[in-house]
This record gives sequence, C-alpha cells and structure tokens, in this order.
Amino acid sequence: MNTGKLCRTSAVTVERGEELIRAAQLMRDKHIGYLVVVARDAADDLQRPVGVLTDRDIVVTVVARETDPRTLRVGDVMTQSPSTAVDSDPLEKSLREMRRMGVRRLPVVGRRGELVGVLSLRRNRGTVERTAGPRRLDTQRAGDRGGAATLNRRGAW
Repeated sequence: MNTGKLCRTSAVTVERGEELIRAAQLMRDKHIGYLVVVARDAADDLQRPVGVLTDRDIVVTVVARETDPRTLRVGDVMTQSPSTAVDSDPLEKSLREMRRMGVRRLPVVGRRGELVGVLSLRRNRGTVERTAGPRRLDTQRAGDRGGAATLNRRGAW
C-alpha cells in the first residue's frame, strides 16, 4: 500500500509570515494540533511544505519561555524543512521515516514536491498495526521536542 492512499488530503496550512496568534486560533477552531507551513511557488502556483507548526511548538517555544506571542510569526516558531513522504512511497518506508524522526505526523508531497496531505499515525492506527506487525513503533523524540506515540501488539498507543 502506498502512502498517498492513507494520507489525509485536507491538510490545514498556514504561511510562515502569518501571525502566531492567528495560527493558534486556527488550531483551536479546527480542533487540531498540527499545521503544515507552506510557500506558494509563483512559477506553478503549487503549495510546498517549508515547515510544520504544532501546538507543542507553541507551548515549549513561546508559553514556557514567557514570550509574548503577539510579537511572533509562524516562521519564528515552526520546525523548518520538515521531513516529508512522497505519495507514491510504500507505507512501510514512510513509517520508518516517522520512527527515525520521532514524529506522529508527516507531510505528504506529490512528485513535484507539492503538498497533497498529511500521514497520521493516530488516524491510521489499524492499518499501521497491520503494516508494522508485532514490532513496536516507537516515536519518542530526543530533547525537548518530546512526546511519544507507541503502537504495541494490540494496537494501543
């Protein structure tokens, strides 16, 4: 099975110059904790991922450091140059990359690098379990970008 078949195609996006407060409000309004930061290519009018912004990024980088969020833009806080999966990649390859990077979500791009969706471990838990088999899929991150998503044999996180 390829990655493009499982990715969520309605990815919520922002641009790096957008106010951080607006991005946080978008997360609240959409009930999500992950935004893909995109740049539109003038030559072909395609959106390409240039970063990701999570609710955790905002908490760790802004709130915990008591920084005024009104002074920041998405580009000040986002994770730049995110790892991506190609929609035609085998799912196992994308899962290995997610494990290597310690992430639970991965932007998915088409053959021209355009954003086509987001692959999420939580959303695809059953399929991930069947693909990963009895192996443990541990996505514990190093350092302060932590968080864990562990899939055990029974498919529990």
